[in-house]
Amino acid sequence: MDYGMIGKIEKAKRYAEERADRIRFVSFTVEVNGSNSKHTVTFSDNTWHCTCNFFQTRGVCSHSMALERILEGMIPDIAELENGQ
Repeated sequence: MDYGMIGKIEKAKRYAEERADRIRFVSFTVEVNGSNSKHTVTFSDNTWHCTCNFFQTRGVCSHSMALERILEGMIPDIAELENGQ
């Protein structure tokens, strides 16, 4: 039995359970299958971007807002950014 691996698996489980305190996304790219077509959503330098037309005019869209909900606690929120956290 590989006891070293068992310890790593247990640590991974703990990190996953404590994800809001342990994990912060810095940047990523996601493809979202929207109602009409696919859109690419990116998060980089604490800024969202989406290829959909709505985002281009409003700076926010259903695709970026969905990812904000999914990743709540794992990306900096506006209050954290304003406080330099």
